[in-house]
Amino acid sequence: VQLQAFGGGLVQAGGSLRLSCLVSGRSLSSSTMGWFRQAPGAEREFVAAIWWSVLTYHADSVKGRFTISRDNAKNTVYLQMSSLKPEDTAVYYCASKSSSGSDPETTAYHYWGQGTLVTVSS
Repeated sequence: VQLQAFGGGLVQAGGSLRLSCLVSGRSLSSSTMGWFRQAPGAEREFVAAIWWSVLTYHADSVKGRFTISRDNAKNTVYLQMSSLKPEDTAVYYCASKSSSGSDPETTAYHYWGQGTLVTVSS
């Protein structure tokens, strides 16, 4: 199973970005997909998860600004980020696990992408 995250970049505060995570070797329909992020000097933290194709959960810090979605036909998961803030600056990772649910623990996820850097300037 391979996960490839891309779409990061430099954006001004208040702007938007959409991250994508292409999954190969595993069907999205049988997986819970999550996005995590890790800021410099900080621990990796949960951002959002999607399972059963339609059920989602977003961390309080991004609720109302970020939206996770998936396209099973393209085996791709997205993270639409709007109203970005400088504190959203981090490396964003996509991850996959077999069990259903929005478990925010990194240890629950079995497969990880390489990360994509999002930098939000003030």
